[in-house]
Formats: sequence, structure tokens, C-alpha cells
Amino acid sequence: MDARIKKIPGDIGNYLAGFTDGEGSFNVSFRPRPDYSVPWKVSLCFNISQKDKVILTLFKKHMGCGTLRSRKDGVWYYEVNNFNAIVQNVIPFFERFRFLSAKKKRDFSKFKQIASMIRSKKHLSTEGIKEILEIRKEMNDGGKRRYSDQEIIAKLDESSETTSQARSVPDRDDIVRTA
Repeated sequence: MDARIKKIPGDIGNYLAGFTDGEGSFNVSFRPRPDYSVPWKVSLCFNISQKDKVILTLFKKHMGCGTLRSRKDGVWYYEVNNFNAIVQNVIPFFERFRFLSAKKKRDFSKFKQIASMIRSKKHLSTEGIKEILEIRKEMNDGGKRRYSDQEIIAKLDESSETTSQARSVPDRDDIVRTA
């Protein structure tokens, strides 16, 4: 565990964990990336939104990472979406300061499982993406998602079919010329 996380006073850490238990969110998103071998970029994000900036400033200070922004409606938004910061700061923080609700424990456990898969590069295969989708299904009670699982899988299948067709076409150097 990072020395900085060990130094966080228990009352502050437990307060922030309790606040997250009610207001925080662990998310897994997919963004289309036609330039990737697997046509999706998988991203992890921890976030909280609140009208009171003070509490979110505490998160930023004690997590040692993330961004704090305001929205047009006066709500403040704290988020961490850098993978290294999630692995080195966010996950260890919530491993030390645990949740009480079964729902948040479940979401955090799945979030950690997906982070481990990304670290071991399983997200770079069609099978890995499908496994991540299956794990993500119950997170945030299904949540609002930009791309449905069906859209993600369809693009994966389309991409793998294009790749297999490209492999079956001989390269120019493979064509034997006869005259």
C-alpha cells in the first residue's frame, strides 16, 4: 500500500468511503477505436458529483489524483480516469477504507477484477472484451451506457471477420507470377 494512503487519518478515510458508498460510482466504458486491433478502448473511471465542492476537494487531496470540474448546472464533478492512478491510488484507498453496502462492495470488486484484466492485457482480445462485458453487466445496476453490449459485440464480430478475410487474401509477395 502506498505510504500516502497509510497516512490518511481514519476518520477522513472512513468519511470519504461512506460518502462514496452513497454518492460515488465505479464505471467501465467502451469507446470505438477503429485504429486498435480490437475496435474498442476500455476505460475505467471513478467519479462523484456534488453541489458542495469542499467534499470533492477532500477526495482530490487524499487520493492524490483526479480532476475537479464544475458543470453548467452548478454541480461539481470529481473523477479519476487515468488507469495508473486508479490502480495506484483509488483501488488501494478503497481496499483500506471499505464500503458497508453490498451494492458498492459488489461494484468495487468487479471494478478491481476488470482493472486486473486490463493490467494483464486481456482487454486486447475479443474474448477478453466479452468477459469484461459479462462482469460489467451488474455494475451500477446496469446503468446508463452509451453503447449496448450488443453493439460492442457486433463491432467485435465485424472486426474479427474483417481481420480473418484480410488474412485469407494473399499478400502481393505471395502471388506466384507465371509468364
